[in-house]
Amino acid sequence: MNKDSETKIIDYLKKLEKNEIFPPISSKKKNLLLASKKEYERLDQEQKDYQELSQEANKEERDFLLKEVENLQEQKEQLISKIREQIMAEEETSQNVVVEIRPHAGGKEAELFVGDLYRMYESFAKEKGWKVEMVETDVDKEGGFKFISFLVKGENAFRWLKNEAGVHRVQRVPRTERKGRVHTSTTSVVILPEAQDINLNIRDQDLKIETYSSGGPGGQHANKTASAVRVFHIPTKTMATSQDGRDQRINLKRAMSVLKARILEKLQTEKAKEVGNLRSSAIGTAERSEKIRTYNWPQNRVTDHRLGVSWNKLNFIIEGDLQEVCQKLIDYEVEKKITFE
Repeated sequence: MNKDSETKIIDYLKKLEKNEIFPPISSKKKNLLLASKKEYERLDQEQKDYQELSQEANKEERDFLLKEVENLQEQKEQLISKIREQIMAEEETSQNVVVEIRPHAGGKEAELFVGDLYRMYESFAKEKGWKVEMVETDVDKEGGFKFISFLVKGENAFRWLKNEAGVHRVQRVPRTERKGRVHTSTTSVVILPEAQDINLNIRDQDLKIETYSSGGPGGQHANKTASAVRVFHIPTKTMATSQDGRDQRINLKRAMSVLKARILEKLQTEKAKEVGNLRSSAIGTAERSEKIRTYNWPQNRVTDHRLGVSWNKLNFIIEGDLQEVCQKLIDYEVEKKITFE
């Protein structure tokens, strides 16, 4: 970690101590951060004391004291990393997430890319030990998706995936292109934290629940029974469906998870507008129209436009190797947050 980043974090903690951070954070989180600040100040002062003593010590003592200075520096760096984690440790970061992917510009190629992104996130989830549950799909016989929605359940799923929200652009030669020309297509990814019951008060009388038989391309995935579920929340005019499970009760549970996530997002957006502080904890504006990443197939390159960083290993990333990409986004998010505050 560079010195500039360390200084920004300490400046952030000083502002926090003076109640100059907006919006305010919870007392529990504030106390935790200030305790870390106190520990950092203790280590920093001890390091300065050893450095001062080393100036007047003989060679043997100086070597010992400088070794202690190095050890204290390592402890300070470890503590700063811990503080970074504490800053980003918001309540919702431990929640499960609802992921929704839709094609935008590009026709059939955009629809196929939706499937590529789904498989990328599915593989990443498997690598992280998370569970993926399909909620709703609209896919044709050629593998083109009009829409896909799924739940990702696991430790810190939201923390790792929330910066995936936005427009993903793909540049490649489509299967149907006979002249070898590269086409550009786009898809949008929406990441919603799964709402907890404590966040919302959804009354049964405010819900309209319907069941129906889900269609599909046929084969073993076709659903001939009325197991698909559509749930409509009357007060907020919000709807969610689940059709991929074979059991109506499972589909109802998944549809309710998606419905709550969408209602929570809507309420949080409205509240943020009211206080004039419409901004996401994620990087960028978090608007669904914001282009965040480009996948260039001919050059085997993935570029994240928020970071201004490229990786020449698209073939690995599209197979789920997202660890480094997501970690850099989390690190940058901390920098953005403490600088903005």
